Order: sequence, then C-alpha cells, then structure tokens
Amino acid sequence: MSVYDFLYYIILPVLALSTLLIFIRFLIGPTLSDRVVALDLLLTTGIGIITIYSIYTNQPAFLDIAMIMALIAFLGTVAFSYYLDKREKNE
Repeated sequence: MSVYDFLYYIILPVLALSTLLIFIRFLIGPTLSDRVVALDLLLTTGIGIITIYSIYTNQPAFLDIAMIMALIAFLGTVAFSYYLDKREKNE
C-alpha cells in the first residue's frame, strides 16, 4: 500500500466520518460556545480534507486555499473570544 492509497482509502473516510460527527455536535450543541468550537473544528477538518486532496492530485494551488481557510478560522475564533470577553464585562 502506497502513501497515496493510505491517504485516499483510510484518512479521507476517517475525516469524512469526523466531519459528520462534528456537524451533529454543531446542530445539537447546547451553548453558543459549543457551536463555535464545532464550527472551528469543521473548518479545521475541511482544511485537512483539502490538503489530502491537494497531495493526492498533486495540485499545490489547493494548499493556498487551505491556508486562507485557516486564517479565516483563526480570525473567527479570535473575534468570538473577544465577543465573549465583552459580553462578560457588561454583565
């Protein structure tokens, strides 16, 4: 089994299953914080899927897309933590 077969037949299905489980957590998360963490984890899993697809198809342009998604996910997490900090100070 080559590395490409391992990525395509083992890692991608595991990431797809984890995406499904994370999405369920996103839907039933009892608090806003749980949903934001699940959304951040969905983006991170999506970055992993894009990266594996980029390696498998030998197209490095997809790595730029993954890097932009990582920046957006990071900025979203920082913005949400800033929002929580302001909300706690006002209460």
